[in-house]
Amino acid sequence: MFEYDAEKHYPKETESRVVIRFQDCDPLRHLNNAKYFDYFFNAREDQVPKLYGLEVIDLIRKYKAAWVVYNHNISYVKPAMVGEWVRIMSRILWHNENTILVEYYMTDDSKTQLKTVLWSTMRYVTLAEGKSTNHEGAVVDFLEATSLKRDDIWDFSIKERVKQLSMELKKS
Repeated sequence: MFEYDAEKHYPKETESRVVIRFQDCDPLRHLNNAKYFDYFFNAREDQVPKLYGLEVIDLIRKYKAAWVVYNHNISYVKPAMVGEWVRIMSRILWHNENTILVEYYMTDDSKTQLKTVLWSTMRYVTLAEGKSTNHEGAVVDFLEATSLKRDDIWDFSIKERVKQLSMELKKS
């Protein structure tokens, strides 16, 4: 279970290095569009426990609620190719009392070329009724410790975000 520690630094971004598997690619050797979601979600699921000491299932059991995706916005920039090593980053860009926006993005291994950006908007809902509910307890602590809290995120489109991230990668 996540226990906030004021003395600890909580990274705002997760990162994984993965190889694109043959079985996940189309005949042109590009990662299949639907498989990007698997790569993104698996990377975050692997990194959250390592970085934050949190198994999300523990929050689900304790609070009897979970996040449910109600919107994906994805932009495919450059194809990920079979056998290629890539970097997958994720971060909570924004949250309020019952919603989170998670940004995932994929780059080449050297983190110089943006491949894909995904925004997933999720509502926190009760398991029993499937109705929206507010974040509470350790969930709030986790979000406050790990979220970027970018209130300006709604001021631009994913297309503009792709440009921003691409420029950031070129600078580094």
